[in-house]
Amino acid sequence: MKYMMLINSGSIDENGGAAECTVEDWTAYDKAVRDAGILVSGESLSDLVTATRVHVGPDGERTVTDGPFAETREVLGGFYVIDVPDLDVALDWAARCPGARGSGSVLVRPVADFGA
Repeated sequence: MKYMMLINSGSIDENGGAAECTVEDWTAYDKAVRDAGILVSGESLSDLVTATRVHVGPDGERTVTDGPFAETREVLGGFYVIDVPDLDVALDWAARCPGARGSGSVLVRPVADFGA
């Protein structure tokens, strides 16, 4: 079953990365996910200042807001989509993710299969 792991950072360093983990932590985790053969896809997102929010009101009018967004406490830093047997295995991989440390968190959600 496929699961998406959304990686949220609660604190950011001066380079826009997760403050509580190193590049080496991410490299090792990425290698582990690949070596386990469970990686479907995954990407790191650009710095928050590159974000743009789009909202369409009831009247159909589009509002575009450039980031960063002051009300945001967490920053979505990236994601992995993994293919594992069940939720327990997905949660184990999420707990190993460097983004789950300290003020960070990893949100795990099953990917909907509309073809089933």
